[in-house]
Amino acid sequence: MSNDYLKRVLTSKVYDIAVETPLEQAPQVSARISNTVLLKREDYQPVFSFKLRGAYNKMAHMSAAELKRGVIAASAGNHAQGVAMSARRLGCRAVIVMPTTTPQVKVEGVKNLGGEAVLFGDSYSDAYQHALELEKAQGLTFVHPFDDPYVIAGQGTVGMEILRQHTGPIDAIFVPIGGGGLIAGIAAYIKQLRPEIKIIGVQTEDSCAMVRSIEKGRRVNLADVGLFSDGTAVKQVGSETFKLAREYVDDYVLVDTDAICAAIKDVFQDTRSVLEPAGALGLAGAKRYAALHKLKNKTLVAITSGANMNFDRLRMVAERADVGEFREALFALTIPERRGSFLRLCEALGNRSVTEFNYRMSDAEQAHVFVGMSIAAEAEMTKLENSFVKKGFSTLNLTGDEMAKTHLRYMIGGRSACADNEVLLRFEFPERPGALRRFLSSMNPEWNISLFHYRNEGGDYGRILVGIMVPPADKKEFRLFLDTLGYPYWNESENPAYKLFL
Repeated sequence: MSNDYLKRVLTSKVYDIAVETPLEQAPQVSARISNTVLLKREDYQPVFSFKLRGAYNKMAHMSAAELKRGVIAASAGNHAQGVAMSARRLGCRAVIVMPTTTPQVKVEGVKNLGGEAVLFGDSYSDAYQHALELEKAQGLTFVHPFDDPYVIAGQGTVGMEILRQHTGPIDAIFVPIGGGGLIAGIAAYIKQLRPEIKIIGVQTEDSCAMVRSIEKGRRVNLADVGLFSDGTAVKQVGSETFKLAREYVDDYVLVDTDAICAAIKDVFQDTRSVLEPAGALGLAGAKRYAALHKLKNKTLVAITSGANMNFDRLRMVAERADVGEFREALFALTIPERRGSFLRLCEALGNRSVTEFNYRMSDAEQAHVFVGMSIAAEAEMTKLENSFVKKGFSTLNLTGDEMAKTHLRYMIGGRSACADNEVLLRFEFPERPGALRRFLSSMNPEWNISLFHYRNEGGDYGRILVGIMVPPADKKEFRLFLDTLGYPYWNESENPAYKLFL
């Protein structure tokens, strides 16, 4: 079987349409994890994904009669575009069944290439079953996205290029896994020529059909899969890919959403390219594996498998990247509900960059504050936690809490029966360490803060929303405070949204 795949890879017809993608060093990531990280830039393909290789290789080996009837495929997006482009090149009809969760950029990509996009189901597996029904009904030829020898061999040309492009030592190649076509092709080729190179499969914690199948010794069908990394959201791996993975893949590593977001940011900082989540999976796995196994001075190759990213998803990526890279720590701190507590908390933070500060008065005795802070390494979280406890603040580390990261940070608020004489103000101030402390220290200690929201969005100016309890007798002094503070501000006390929700 192995020699057969070696020959299949060497005789693949991918270069009629695909390009040989570069193998580039990622200098900043390499320096940070003390290993040489090389990126195999499959996001440079004409359809921004490696899937074009396997799709075209399969279709180029089809008979004229099969091509005349047309082809059908099921895909989460990238294979779809590969089939559509190949069909246009070969002059045949292409029907593509895609999950309804497929990013719009991929759906439009199929249509722009002349493919007929049919949206069905919530995952690849749902789309696959519907595609089989259409195959029979319309007499089309099915082009499988991963479980086909020609497709596997086409993807294996990625491994062939890596060995040609880097003749020096390679310690490991990290390959994202959905259905397993890419890793099966790469592993079957690499292990025949350079068996000392480790092939490491990377999956998300919530879409790990291959890992679960390897553990069980048989193909497992997952009930549900996570959809953030939509390009690898597969409930069951292929029969052929599973067989090849069992024989040739050395190890596996699982990563979470935050790690993927951090890897997307890493690639952007090193190359100014934006990968899709599945495209950054290989790098996320390389970083995780290097940390788990304490790898140093090794040469690690990560396949950047695709760049079909929905622009709207970048908002979440930016939010989660720092947590995934352990550049942001999130805490819930409990402080006494009395004047000066806020300032004492800010003094405890020191000049550390605050990324988020959320608070709403609710209790006469104590206040709960949601705080985000920039950190340089994971170990800093424990030091911070211990520091807060020593200063008398009850502390809960929320950095790894999915509910807090996804929902809670945006929901802290509500009406407060304790907030008498509340004035709501919106401020802008230069984004620099100490600006928040300066604001609080310049306030009259008799004015209690009843609401506070701040989020560092990476701009030159910070924006805060603050509720301050100002007695009617202090109105003149309060206006003087605002005028001498020197920060632009807007009084939002009559804002209808404030009256509705806060």
